[in-house]
This record gives sequence, C-alpha cells and structure tokens, in this order.
Amino acid sequence: MPLISGFDEIIERRIQEAQHKGEFDNLPGRGRRLELEDDSYIPEDLRLAYKILKNANCLPPEVELRKEIHQMKDLLEAIPDEKEKYLQIRRINYKVMKLNTMGRGSAMFEEKEIYYKKLVDKLARK
Repeated sequence: MPLISGFDEIIERRIQEAQHKGEFDNLPGRGRRLELEDDSYIPEDLRLAYKILKNANCLPPEVELRKEIHQMKDLLEAIPDEKEKYLQIRRINYKVMKLNTMGRGSAMFEEKEIYYKKLVDKLARK
C-alpha cells in the first residue's frame, strides 16, 4: 500500500472512526446497489456542473433533447400505422437536427437521423 499523505491519513482515520461508531448504518439507500451513470459523452470539464444540475432536476438542453430522442425511438417500434411511423421519424429527425446544430460536444457523439426506407426494409424483414 503506498504511503498516504498526512491529510489523507486524517480523513481515512475519521472515516474508520465513524464506521466503528455506526454513523453510516442508517444512510438512505443502505443495502442497495449504486446506480453508476455513463457520463463519458459529457466533456470532462463540465461533468461536475452537469451532475449538480441533474441532482437539482435541471438537465442541460442538449441532454434533455437527447433523452427525448431516445424515448421517441423506443416508442417508434410500437406504432402500428405506417403513416404515423413516418411522422414520428420526421419528428425524431427534426430533433436530431436540432441537437446536432446546438454545436456542443464532439461530432463523434452526434445523433444519427433515421431514414424511412431503411426502417421500412428492416420492418419488412421481421
């Protein structure tokens, strides 16, 4: 085990003392798995700010829009009517275009538009 600096040692000792006293025994969520989130798509310098905003139930517009797009894509499979599917695809593509023109983040993480012909071909194979 590497040497721990004096400050880290004090912190570690206080944590261990609190554990022995049972101060962590009744914390909310005790005994449940931690839900770790993938924040790799968020620039490293913005992660803390985004986490604070999320905890305050206030997501950045591009994250909110990305969430909407994924929900709309999930609903797409359940739409039985061909015309309604086409309209939903147009709505999704509009939101994708809007997200991609916000200009925040890497082009690598841009959403891709849904193409109607590809979707029809894929559904026809099912």
